[in-house]
Amino acid sequence: MAETPSTMLPLGTKIPAFSLKDAVTGKTVTDRDAAGKKATLVMFICNHCPFVKHVMDELGRVTGDYIPKGVSVVAINANDVDKYPQDGPEHMKKLAASKGWRFPFLLDDTQKVAQAFTAACTPDFFLFGADGKLVYRGQLDDSRPGNQIPVTGKDLRAALDAVLAGKPPIKDQKASIGCNIKWRPGNEPSYFG
Repeated sequence: MAETPSTMLPLGTKIPAFSLKDAVTGKTVTDRDAAGKKATLVMFICNHCPFVKHVMDELGRVTGDYIPKGVSVVAINANDVDKYPQDGPEHMKKLAASKGWRFPFLLDDTQKVAQAFTAACTPDFFLFGADGKLVYRGQLDDSRPGNQIPVTGKDLRAALDAVLAGKPPIKDQKASIGCNIKWRPGNEPSYFG
């Protein structure tokens, strides 16, 4: 299980434009559709990653707690579904239904959206304020598969609480750690050097 850190996109970056199909409803969702009244949370996740599986229940709790407070949430899967068919749209739809997710689960088949966000791993979290500017990027919390630290979502929850209270971004932002996004051949972005 290789560990890949997130790239830590610069704070203040405007939310990248996107237009992707929701694997659950089949409808197209854009960045404008996804914009929340108070904040927008974009999560890069997939079905098979052990790091995502480790935090999956907390993703449901966090989004369940904050969607009613005016936070809009979308999850994006950018993995190469030809090589990783378990991350394909039908499996995405089944996962979202089994978890009762109330947010779109979008497929970034071209991987251009992941590249625009400089997404590197799953899970990778990006929180934008009401003005569409990045206020947090990084980890859910310190828990990782096998490290015995409870999954609480404390880092992401602190960032969400700060933006909802109109406070500046939390200063201590740690990179997320997870499996690398499974890039299509020739698609690996230049931000990996």
